[in-house]
Amino acid sequence: MNEPVPLHLDEAPLALPVARKRAALPWTIRYNLALAVRTAAAWLVTLLLFFPLGWMALTAFKTELQAIQVPPLFFFRPTLENFVEVQQRSDYLLYAKNSVITSVCSTLIGLAIAAPAAYSMAFFRTKKTRDILMWMLSTKMMPAVGALVPIYVLAQSANLLDTRTGLIVVFTLSNLPIMVWMLYSHFKDIPAEILEAARMDGATLWQEARMVLLPLAMGGFASTGLLCLVLAWNEAFWALNLSSAKSGTLATLIASYSSPEGLFWAKLSAASLMAIAPIVVFGWLTQKQLVQGLTFGAVK
Repeated sequence: MNEPVPLHLDEAPLALPVARKRAALPWTIRYNLALAVRTAAAWLVTLLLFFPLGWMALTAFKTELQAIQVPPLFFFRPTLENFVEVQQRSDYLLYAKNSVITSVCSTLIGLAIAAPAAYSMAFFRTKKTRDILMWMLSTKMMPAVGALVPIYVLAQSANLLDTRTGLIVVFTLSNLPIMVWMLYSHFKDIPAEILEAARMDGATLWQEARMVLLPLAMGGFASTGLLCLVLAWNEAFWALNLSSAKSGTLATLIASYSSPEGLFWAKLSAASLMAIAPIVVFGWLTQKQLVQGLTFGAVK
């Protein structure tokens, strides 16, 4: 009977299992490799998401011939003629002014209406509070085109077509469910004992709201207002159907560059870039509050 021959170190198999090779790597190297892979994946996704925006910004500085050239141009002499023509042809400042007025006014009016509603539902809850909130949120899910005809007829009867007042009313009503929900989610996280202590000290309802509730919920008011301001600025459906040259917003300006002769890509890109530039800068400066608003107060 043959006896087993012991293996010496220099005779060990050369091909080790892959798992043993990975396990043999120091944890710092494995951590750095995983971090590099995640970072590369995040950059790839970011580039894919922002490629349309970057391409639009690039096209805005081309001529019309360069904008439709195949293969596309990445290196060219930039020109500002599209921005000048947008201002001369369409009066960009008038549309921008309409966007600012309708967005700011609808947000302020919406906050003034939503705050008392959210306060009553957060601190004086009933069995129907949850149902009312769900019903309000369900109205936001309804396609806007379903309410176009009645709202158009009402606006026409009240002489609110192509007026800033009409757009402010519609923008306010459109964003009101979100405002109530967001403020409700912030209010219900405030301990009711604090408000009860203020009442026991003799504070009136106005003093309670101004001196106790408002400082505690200032972050909620800020995030709600910022998010609804962005939503009102980006509102295009109602602006296109209820406004024209007098009270049109920047969405109306962009739509005017689509004609039966075709799309003027360079001018359309310039108008779009001028339309989104203010809100992009605004969103960048207030991104922390916007993220908090998008999570409905979950992040504090």
